[in-house]
Amino acid sequence: MRQWLHNDWMFSMTTKGREQKKVLRTLHGFSERVIAERKLYHDRTKGRYLPTSGNDTSAEDNDTEVIGIRKKRFAMLDILLAASRDGLMTDLDIREEVDTFMFEGHDTTATSLCFTLALLAEHKDIQNRVRSEVDTALQKNGEKFTTKLLQELPYLERCIKESLRLYPSVYLISRNTGEDVKLSSYLVPAGTFLHLDIYGVHRDPNFWPNPEVFDPDRFLSEKIRNRHPYSYIPFSAGPRNCIGQRFAMLEMKAMIASLIHNFYVEPIDYLKNIQIHVDFVLRSASPIRVRFVPVRETNTSL
Repeated sequence: MRQWLHNDWMFSMTTKGREQKKVLRTLHGFSERVIAERKLYHDRTKGRYLPTSGNDTSAEDNDTEVIGIRKKRFAMLDILLAASRDGLMTDLDIREEVDTFMFEGHDTTATSLCFTLALLAEHKDIQNRVRSEVDTALQKNGEKFTTKLLQELPYLERCIKESLRLYPSVYLISRNTGEDVKLSSYLVPAGTFLHLDIYGVHRDPNFWPNPEVFDPDRFLSEKIRNRHPYSYIPFSAGPRNCIGQRFAMLEMKAMIASLIHNFYVEPIDYLKNIQIHVDFVLRSASPIRVRFVPVRETNTSL
């Protein structure tokens, strides 16, 4: 223990250590401001919009009882604050949860956006099809980007899913078995650390013919139906899967739909030439550059 504390103190004195402390102060400060602002809101509204024991949404729905009734949904932070008021969590507990969401909510999504835009830049035919889908949806929606519109872009969603197959933001996850697990002819003893190679699974030719090819139609419903459910796990799977995956998909669709509507994307750097950097999140060792050409200027020149 003493040696660990000594090593930690020595690291904190290095340039990297000081930089890390500065970054952590920024992160924690941002998280604390978010929590404080939400707390103030609930104080001013006397907790009226916090979940209470009367807001039990765990019971199964009975179709005859919920017709015409929309259940109240609560933000994750509100649920944590309600638990804090009941003495189940401390402010530090809440901050740790918010820190996790801040990290997972931006770094993974930003990485996926970069890879998806690079793939669309390299595949002009697919990019044009995305643009056509977005433009048609906008015309039907009064030229407004709304949540409803984002849910009506199935081809763009397939493009993002295929990008996450080739370049999953979280490329490796680990699990510790709580009991003996039988896998085919192998017995994995309890207490074994398992490393799940998501990147490798997503490029396994047993599940994905021509795995290096970017093909969004792999995610047509009839093709998904006949594929092993765990052959595609960019958000993990099972009870410990990513609870923010729907929000992440909406984020990416919002960004990409707006960009593709307004710009033609052309490649500068090609993905076949980049070197993948192994970090907490999959990323390129160098910037992936694309060129944005405004659609209106191009149409005007024509």
